[in-house]
Amino acid sequence: MSRLNVPAPPPVTHERGPAHATDSGRQLRRSVLTCLLWEDTFYETGTEIANRIAELVPQVEPQEVADLAIEARDRLQLRHVPLFLLRELARRKGTGPIIDKTLAHVIQRADELAEFLAMYWNEKRQPLAAGVKRGLAAAFGKFDEYRLAKYDRASKIKLRDVLFLVHAKPKDEAQAALWKRLVDGELATPDTWEVELSAGKDKKGTFERLLRQGKLGGLAVLRNLRNMQQAGVDEVLIRARLDQGIARALPFRFVTAAGYAPNMEDAIEAAMLKGADRMVRPGPRDRHHRRAVARWHPACVHQACLCCQR
Repeated sequence: MSRLNVPAPPPVTHERGPAHATDSGRQLRRSVLTCLLWEDTFYETGTEIANRIAELVPQVEPQEVADLAIEARDRLQLRHVPLFLLRELARRKGTGPIIDKTLAHVIQRADELAEFLAMYWNEKRQPLAAGVKRGLAAAFGKFDEYRLAKYDRASKIKLRDVLFLVHAKPKDEAQAALWKRLVDGELATPDTWEVELSAGKDKKGTFERLLRQGKLGGLAVLRNLRNMQQAGVDEVLIRARLDQGIARALPFRFVTAAGYAPNMEDAIEAAMLKGADRMVRPGPRDRHHRRAVARWHPACVHQACLCCQR
């Protein structure tokens, strides 16, 4: 007859190697900071990772969850998993004062307003918690007409829907007029390369004008290097924009760009290193990362951070 009261088996990895048990806070941190939400990894599906995060959030102190959401958004430039953390945290009673401040902070693009609501109603449509309403209302006030118009898309949940739901109060008459134009569908067309080229404007002229006016984002530059070179855009303008650095772009973006524009590999690499340096903040946890970034091969954009090779 087998016994039930036996010692618990030691923790093991996915491939049955020895592992160390960790508390819920460390498990949540590891899950959040090493994933792109709902994206499959080698060992787990994206759904499994999201389910584990949802299971761990109730086991961790609310403020610790909120701090983790801020770190994921600000330091690691993750967009969806911070929203998911706050959506799960909003299920707990008494977290309203933490939710509203943190949600207003982590929402840094206008489309994230509607994205959070889509997460909130993923299982079923339900009333918004008071803290969620306050957080979304505070976040809504951060965006000007350009950023609202850029992300005012014909999605299932529109920006005007968010505005109606959270009852945001404008800070002045100018903002009240702006929100009225949003509701009426009368926002000024955003001055972006997508809009201009879709209207049939000249590629060379469009890209050079946006570069001179500082209206072409870093990721747009990387994605359009080949287009700009084929259109004959002044290389001096492109290099000047790359020299400013490109924030919130993952290394593979630079590698891909270098493949399409090998003659600008030096400028692409400099932009990558400058962006990486901005992301690394001083502190005990970052010392190995600083050393690794400093030891990147100076002439090859394809080298990876040494700490990630271990």
